[in-house]
Amino acid sequence: MSPRMVALARREHPGVRFEEGPMAALGVPDGALGGVSAWYSLIHIAPEAVPRVLAEFHRVLAPGGRLVLGFQVGEKPSRCAEAFGHRVSLVFHRLVPDCVAGQLRAAGFDVRARLVREAAAGEPTPQAYLLATKPGGSAP
Repeated sequence: MSPRMVALARREHPGVRFEEGPMAALGVPDGALGGVSAWYSLIHIAPEAVPRVLAEFHRVLAPGGRLVLGFQVGEKPSRCAEAFGHRVSLVFHRLVPDCVAGQLRAAGFDVRARLVREAAAGEPTPQAYLLATKPGGSAP
């Protein structure tokens, strides 16, 4: 969770609602959202917790709601001890796109699109993007 990033987002986009909270317990009613974006956030979740997070995304999406995911591709985590001149303790869990697609289907999603691209300059791994929808209608 990043309160400063949420504050910045609210300042830059005052007409958009931004909330902070754990991905496995979003604190919104069932079917309340038309879309969820988990853009490079699943890499901060332990692999065994990913199915629980995807189930929560499914719960909060309305029928026809869309989910977009972005993540680093791989099977081994990356650890970081320094970032931007500060000591940190970060673990980036890389994911396998076929595995995530299977987890999405198991959570009740239809996988609509999948893109895997090679690592760009300065990136340590390929990157993946998946688009999924919750069956049953059109997003609000």
